[in-house]
Amino acid sequence: MSNKSFSDTAIIACGTLSPELNYLKKEGFLDTHHLYYTKPGLHQDVPELERQLIKRIRKAKEKTDRVIVVYGGKFCYVNVDEPTRTMQNIIEEQGPGVKRIQASHCMDMLADEAERDRIAQEVAGGEKVWWMTPGWIKFREDVFKGWDKGLANENFPRHTGGAVVLDGIGYLDQYMAEKPEAFLEYSDWMGIPIQPYPISLDRFKSLLLDQLS
Repeated sequence: MSNKSFSDTAIIACGTLSPELNYLKKEGFLDTHHLYYTKPGLHQDVPELERQLIKRIRKAKEKTDRVIVVYGGKFCYVNVDEPTRTMQNIIEEQGPGVKRIQASHCMDMLADEAERDRIAQEVAGGEKVWWMTPGWIKFREDVFKGWDKGLANENFPRHTGGAVVLDGIGYLDQYMAEKPEAFLEYSDWMGIPIQPYPISLDRFKSLLLDQLS
């Protein structure tokens, strides 16, 4: 896709996206020497999200002046105590060398809204879909920390198109083969079917490359 290099750039991301980023590093696209993660699921604990994110940015800036933050803007950080404070405020406070990938959340990094609408039409007849990434499967205990069956029943069943995992790394096929009972239990807990949808990581790569300029 590009011969641009991330070798002098640090990447800081929500751990939920570690499966994709580790994949891109292994295949050679992401040639950074500095890849840091915050704990998955911190969208439910924004004070801790902010604390971990700033700590990792400061650590990264000890290594390089260029930092890309892989966090969504609109949905990953919702501060109910300080509604006007946004993810962008946090990024701007860290100095000119720190940039953020331009997407609203992790699903949007892998497939934009138009693509998600197309997929929903294809697999669910346009019904409402609960979108996930492989990290939402791998880090279930963190992503849904504190959720009981009652809270699950309040949120998931209204997504009549089921849950769709945007999978650019073949994770879910392997997971279903190795842990079929865990997969079925997850679907039963959500009260809706879960299915993978294979995608490319081209959009994700493009969004990362956009922040190199």
